[in-house]
Amino acid sequence: MFAKYAYRRLSLLCFMLFTLTIFTFALNYLFPGELITNFSGEVNSSYAQTQALVEKYRIEENIFVQYGAFMARMFEGDWGLSLSSGQPVLSHVKHLFPATLELCLYALTVAVIIGVPSGVIASAYHKKWPDKLINSLSLMGFSIPVFWLALLLIMAFCLGLGLFPMSGRIGLLYEIQPVTHFILIDIYLEGFPYGGAAFWDALHHLALPTVVLAMYPTTVLIRFTRDSMLEVLDQNYIKTARAKGLNRSQLIIHHALRNALLPVIKQIGLQFSTLITLAMITEVIFSWPGIGRWLIESIYQRDYPAIQGGLLAVSFFVIIANMLSDFIHSILDPLARNQAHGKV
Repeated sequence: MFAKYAYRRLSLLCFMLFTLTIFTFALNYLFPGELITNFSGEVNSSYAQTQALVEKYRIEENIFVQYGAFMARMFEGDWGLSLSSGQPVLSHVKHLFPATLELCLYALTVAVIIGVPSGVIASAYHKKWPDKLINSLSLMGFSIPVFWLALLLIMAFCLGLGLFPMSGRIGLLYEIQPVTHFILIDIYLEGFPYGGAAFWDALHHLALPTVVLAMYPTTVLIRFTRDSMLEVLDQNYIKTARAKGLNRSQLIIHHALRNALLPVIKQIGLQFSTLITLAMITEVIFSWPGIGRWLIESIYQRDYPAIQGGLLAVSFFVIIANMLSDFIHSILDPLARNQAHGKV
């Protein structure tokens, strides 16, 4: 049964990736400007160079041959050159994407640590003051726009109290050699005598962007966990356990929590794709050197090869993240596989 489910999911994954590559290829024709420039990122090339590019990108062939050549270059790592920097687009993606991924992972960790226990507490004290307080705070957090929250925190904690820096990943005093491009791991690998100070400085730079980015998924997880717990607590086997004399903590920990968290696990995976989108706004406000900020700057500069490569990388990662969360959810909850068949 699971093999058939995995086969269908992998087929869907292949179809989605195929559609993504077709869309990315079509952008070369949808963008304004010369077609050969959109493909290669080469500008002001001589006649001989242009002829070589036409031959390389099969411009004079039919559209299917062009798509085949495009896919071959993608697999070879030839994503063209950035119009603004003149550097390979793939090298920009490799250097910048870890910074975005790092920020999203920390924000998702904060959202899970705060959101899931808060949702459980709200359900345990349903219609009492803890439930009302958590609901009110989560509604406020859900309603606050990301950019407005970021500006408020900058005004309060950076300009007002001076507790946190306004931009960047680490202070200019520290020269960290990028190895993994995850700043905390690179500081650990550097291992210099004042590594503790650099680590603390990096945490200071991480704090506000992480809080801003974690706000939306935290509120979603609170409400989702609360609703899931209330639904489970209303089941007959919970009522039977309560009739046997079990107290509230025993009911939640030993009987309700595991079943209630199954749909929450899937929701955590879905929130990761939302974080990638929200990270673009956060990176621009806090000058975080990630792929979202680079992508938005590329749009302003009309750097079409960079836009194409950035969209491909971000979309590919979101599709893979959603598919992995779906797989993990189906492994933990076999009923979900039957529901996908329409048997339940």
